[in-house]
Amino acid sequence: MNARTRTTLIATALVLGIAAGPATAAAPAADRTTTASHQDGTGSVDTAALKAAIANAGRPGADTTAALVRVGGTEGTWRGSAGVHDIETNRPADPGARFRAGSVTKVFTAAVVLQLAGEGRVDLNKPVRAYLPELIPAAYDQVTVRQLLNHTSGIPSVGSGGDTLDYWYAHRLESRDPADVVREATAQKPDFAPGTKQHYDNIGYTVAGLLIERVTGDSYAHQLSRRILRPLHLNDTSVTGTATTIRGRHNHGYQVFTKPDGTTELVDVSVWGEGDTFAAGDLISTTADLERFTRALFTGHVVRGPLLKEMFTLPDASVRDAKTGKRAAYSAGLTTMRLGGRDVWGKTGGRWGYTTLIGGALSPTGELSRTLVYSLNSTDAKGTDMNRTAQRLMLAAFGTPDAS
Repeated sequence: MNARTRTTLIATALVLGIAAGPATAAAPAADRTTTASHQDGTGSVDTAALKAAIANAGRPGADTTAALVRVGGTEGTWRGSAGVHDIETNRPADPGARFRAGSVTKVFTAAVVLQLAGEGRVDLNKPVRAYLPELIPAAYDQVTVRQLLNHTSGIPSVGSGGDTLDYWYAHRLESRDPADVVREATAQKPDFAPGTKQHYDNIGYTVAGLLIERVTGDSYAHQLSRRILRPLHLNDTSVTGTATTIRGRHNHGYQVFTKPDGTTELVDVSVWGEGDTFAAGDLISTTADLERFTRALFTGHVVRGPLLKEMFTLPDASVRDAKTGKRAAYSAGLTTMRLGGRDVWGKTGGRWGYTTLIGGALSPTGELSRTLVYSLNSTDAKGTDMNRTAQRLMLAAFGTPDAS
């Protein structure tokens, strides 16, 4: 891979949020091995590249302890897993395991809001304050529902109360009331005038979850189940709620911690609370369920008609990312990059110990030509550096980034 391609890949991958850290994981079991399970690929799928992408999962020093991958679409299919269920027993990774899907939740939330818009119960152009007058103050009375979904609301981020891994770990079992999170955020000055810039964050989707509850008079979790999970038979997908454990079969998630003497160790972070994620990142799922959801979403079986275009339409070209100054790259629930000569739309999610992606590309004739879903048990799922296993999977599934 030449330097230009590598630089382009890093830039575009960061747009999708694939940040999971370098391969610095400690290896308490020196003889730890990785076990791989693969299904022969069909069609034009680059089976060898996909196998190679996850070959190191579970090995000492790897950035991933387990990898679960599904590739689909009209161009062919492939299923693969590698790594270990846990580093104590070194049992093979369970390919049907459940995991925390993180911000992939936002795609589901956006879909529910768009369904409500299709029913005439939500107007995307209407100020959010019209639906939540007691929660959204006058300073934010121009923020529309659409701006919540495409991260152009200008509502600022909420501080976590600490900025160190040790702090987050110490408070890992805590959860916050989403209304309190919104009140804290909207008590601050706007980051920018609504609709003028884009800043990716959780806050817009926290508000969107509360909007769903207000409009329907029902809980976010039940609406998600009634509208998406049950109709699509996503039987292994659920909202965490106040639970701190992953119910059912799951591969353990780990995080690299630095000890006082400067050495590192892997700490099991499978048990972790909702925190303040709510409708922005509280979903638990499987690769099979997420592949089924991705296929249904892209083919118009979740959001129908013109409203589906909201998920594949970026803000006006004049809208720039508030941090980088580049053109806004997020739509309602999804984001996009150009890979292998085609537009790939998708979403990543990261919770401690788990990194997830759903993605897909349409052919010129409108067929869903390629999908990629993975769950990586990343050892630094909240890091600033890119996870190399994720990078290799995207290249293997979709091809190299277009030159820019």
